[in-house]
Amino acid sequence: MPVRTHLIAATTHGRYLTDRPEGSGPFPVLMGFHGYGESAAMHLPCLTRLDPDHAWLRVSVQGLHRFYGRASADVVASWMTRQDREPAITDNLAYATAVHAAVVRDEGAGAPVVAVGFSQGAAQAYRVALALGSACAGIVALCGDVPPDVAPHAGRLPPVLIGRGSRDGWYTAAGLAADVETLRTRGATFSVCEFDGGHEWGDVFVAAAAQWITERRAGPVGVRREADSVG
Repeated sequence: MPVRTHLIAATTHGRYLTDRPEGSGPFPVLMGFHGYGESAAMHLPCLTRLDPDHAWLRVSVQGLHRFYGRASADVVASWMTRQDREPAITDNLAYATAVHAAVVRDEGAGAPVVAVGFSQGAAQAYRVALALGSACAGIVALCGDVPPDVAPHAGRLPPVLIGRGSRDGWYTAAGLAADVETLRTRGATFSVCEFDGGHEWGDVFVAAAAQWITERRAGPVGVRREADSVG
């Protein structure tokens, strides 16, 4: 008989870190998703750089799929692989929206939410922003592309800030151009910040993104416009 592949649902536990501002809230939420081979603990300082005044509740969400890093014994994670991709998307989205519900319940979280994603985590930020709807005021996507499952719905996204290092071999110039075309043709609001660097949190981008995030404090922006340059 031929070998058959089966999938079965299983319960697991995810990990997320929070860093609350002073006061009782409600706080706007900076919800971050790390890159491949990183962790929530590694990503949290990146959110801190984007919020130097600590005006936001910082929430760093760790991917469900943990493993040991090659260069050390650190526990790191990823969001998915190409194997069983569609069920993984469903699992990750349910997980992230559950995290959002938990911080609303437990941490004094309010609106707006800005979803931040680096590298592989950029796709997760796009998906979560789409799922949260009007509660999400923006997406910061650094070194990662618009996922194909989100692209047809890009017109429903909140404003997007895309970042790319000029020497990035993973998120290439062609990848950026494709994302710009996708967002423009769907009528999305977006800005682009290119900086001198690689696959990294460049200082120029961090400064531009921090200012951009501050502007989102007023909530979702209703006016849509084509890309302009930031930074």
